Amino acid sequence: MRGFGVAAAAAMAALAGAADARTLAVSAERLLDPANGRYVEKPLVLIVDGKVQSVGKAGDAVPAGAERLDLPGVTLLPGLIDMHVHLTSVAEIGGYNYLEYSDAFWPVVATKHAKATLEAGFTTVRNVGSENYADVGLREAIDGGYIPGPRIVTATYALGATGGHCDSTFFPPSMAEKSPFTVDSPDEARAKVRLAKKYGAQVIKVCATGGVFSRGVSVGAQQLSVEELKAIADEAHMAGLKVAAHAHGADGIKAAIRAGIDTIEHVSLVDDEGIQLAKARGTYFAMDIYNTDYTQAEGKKNGVLEANLAKDREVADVQREGFRKSLKAGVKHVFATDAGIYPHGQNAKQFAVMVRYGATPLQAIQAATTTAAEALGQSGQVGRITPGAWGDLVGVNGDPLADVTVLERPVVVVKGGEVVKRN
Repeated sequence: MRGFGVAAAAAMAALAGAADARTLAVSAERLLDPANGRYVEKPLVLIVDGKVQSVGKAGDAVPAGAERLDLPGVTLLPGLIDMHVHLTSVAEIGGYNYLEYSDAFWPVVATKHAKATLEAGFTTVRNVGSENYADVGLREAIDGGYIPGPRIVTATYALGATGGHCDSTFFPPSMAEKSPFTVDSPDEARAKVRLAKKYGAQVIKVCATGGVFSRGVSVGAQQLSVEELKAIADEAHMAGLKVAAHAHGADGIKAAIRAGIDTIEHVSLVDDEGIQLAKARGTYFAMDIYNTDYTQAEGKKNGVLEANLAKDREVADVQREGFRKSLKAGVKHVFATDAGIYPHGQNAKQFAVMVRYGATPLQAIQAATTTAAEALGQSGQVGRITPGAWGDLVGVNGDPLADVTVLERPVVVVKGGEVVKRN
């Protein structure tokens, strides 16, 4: 009995300590654990000082003074993760129209995009490329509590070849426009990785092939050698950073995988060899298979050049079939939308497209939770509602395992124990 009394006293002391901390007690109809696809009925989640302390059941003890968030009929999931966004980009400003705006315009509108993304249920994002270190400033403002927004993993500038997708390709020679992060040798590649890290990169973004929204290059053409890509991956990994490679063409995809790059973005024209290589090496695919619906419907009105829209059409169906084939083959997929090509806050529309092309609802949700957290190197911190993780929750009406489109309409969003949206 004496031992029981000591244990009880310890439990009561822990509860008393939690009451002195900032505590949120969240109850709901059920909670989805994406790691196993199982529901916890009538959960009670205690979040203390921004972190999940416990996941119990309705009726469990709640510290005195804790804030209550009771959500009858609501299904809880971990805060969602989008692995490919551009918060400083505006979908409605395409082609040359961006030249009408000053350099200072983009980080200002990014604050609106960050809020929209967070309220859409995405509490963590990876911002893979921005100019003037604007994503770093945005992250600092969010982390400091000055503006609302998701947790941002920042890349700063994307690295790429001179004249390639990540260079400035819309200008004549007389204007001498060039990205400060072009690389044309392995040594230059290593130096630019170090520079990006120095000024706030938490992930390195590199353009291995041409792209849809650059000018004068084939969408699939490889633009960096395996040696250059390997130098980037080796330097980043030595510094403890992951690497994301923009790669549409089959050769560039395989070169990036062989170089040891962690996630391959877009993956539009992947071939069977590339799929098997990714599976064998555990490389993640980050395939933005929704956004073509938006760009083909709205791109011309937004000023996107016909040459870019033609490239978009060229890869759309092939990319979606590549998603289906690679998923079936067992390649690991993360949720990646390229938001900024279409309006921020609409990220969850991709879930339904993933399901249409072969994913189960659970696989699509895992891509935006547990698998994305693993790819970030943040398992146990984000992507699950488990003790020690950040207290990031999204609540929806309905069953996302039966109808994944309910994720497009979150009724509550919690980030770090703070309620940031409640309908």
